[in-house]
Amino acid sequence: MTEERDSGPKLVLIFSGKRKSGKDYVTDLIQNRLGLEACCVVRLSAPLKRQYAQEHGLDLDQLLGPGPYKEQHRADMICWGESCRNQDPGFFCRLATRGVRQPVWVVSDARRLSDIQWFQSKFPNQTHNIRIQCSEETRAQRGWSFTPGVDDAESECGLDSGVEFDWLITNEAEALPLDEQLQLHTSL
Repeated sequence: MTEERDSGPKLVLIFSGKRKSGKDYVTDLIQNRLGLEACCVVRLSAPLKRQYAQEHGLDLDQLLGPGPYKEQHRADMICWGESCRNQDPGFFCRLATRGVRQPVWVVSDARRLSDIQWFQSKFPNQTHNIRIQCSEETRAQRGWSFTPGVDDAESECGLDSGVEFDWLITNEAEALPLDEQLQLHTSL
């Protein structure tokens, strides 16, 4: 007997935002609320980092983490990923969703219009775009500092315009608590 996925996910939430805006924090909060059986956090960067680590002999665990090792390799990884996407815009989206069976997909790290377009073309009625935003001061408190070639590249700026977001979430200490913002937008 072959195992088939139903007609796909029932809900796809695509999150984007600048580095250190809190995308992982918010998407993990949603997954914790819904549970592992119902919700999968899809990280588009994971298959990219896995393949990049293999081809360049790097430590995958450190590339997947938040530390300085990833930052050392970020610019070169971005160029390599762009080359792969130019050949096949949906390559990393397909790899990241392969084998996912949960009804809710939370894409934690969309960075390019092609990412959003792939999900919208495959799951047009299920897909919602969410932007996480916060000030540069807050991002700096979380360890961000402007890096030329990274923070002004498509991987950070590709969704700054030309995208209609269904929801905006402000991840600041002074903002409405995240739980309340999520309840305003969804039944999560």
